Amino acid sequence: MQRVDHIRLMARYNSWMNERLYAAASSLPDEALSAERGAFFGSILGTLNHLVVADRIWLGRYAAHPAKFPALQALAILEKPTRLDQPMAADIRELAVLRKLLDSCIEALAAEIDEEHLDQPLSYSNMKGVAAQKHFFALLMHLFNHQTHHRGQATTLLAQAGVDAGVTDLLALIPEAL
Repeated sequence: MQRVDHIRLMARYNSWMNERLYAAASSLPDEALSAERGAFFGSILGTLNHLVVADRIWLGRYAAHPAKFPALQALAILEKPTRLDQPMAADIRELAVLRKLLDSCIEALAAEIDEEHLDQPLSYSNMKGVAAQKHFFALLMHLFNHQTHHRGQATTLLAQAGVDAGVTDLLALIPEAL
C-alpha cells in the first residue's frame, strides 16, 4: 500500500470510528458524559473535546503546508484553541457538529494529498511557542495515532459507563488483498 493510500484509509477509519463513538456516547445523558472519570481529560466529553481541540490545532498547522490545501479552508471559521482542554462546545450534540466538520476536512485533505507533498517539511510552533520543522507524512501519522490513542480511552470510559462502542479495529476497513 502506498503512503497516500494509507492516509486515505486512515482518514476513512477516523470518520467511521468517530461516527461510532459519538453514536455510543450520545446514548448517555449529558451528566454521565460530563462525569469525572479519572481520565487524562476527566470525562468522556472532555476526552472527545480534546480530540476536537487537537485536530483543530494540527489541521491549522497543516494549512501552512506549501501546497495550501483547499480542504483546510473551512477551518477559518473555527475558533483556534489556546489550551489542550479548552471547551469547544457546550455538549455532545454541538461537539458532534464540529467533529463532523473536522472529519470532512481530514477526508478532503487526504483526497488532495499527493506523494510529493509527504516528504516536504512543515514548520510550526507548538502551544508553548517552540518552533519545529518535521516531515509532513510523519505529522499526518501523528494525527491519526493521537486520535486512536484517545479514542481508546473514550471507548474504555464508555464501557465503564455500560456502553459498548462495538468493533473498533482498523482491520474492519482494510480491503482484502487481491
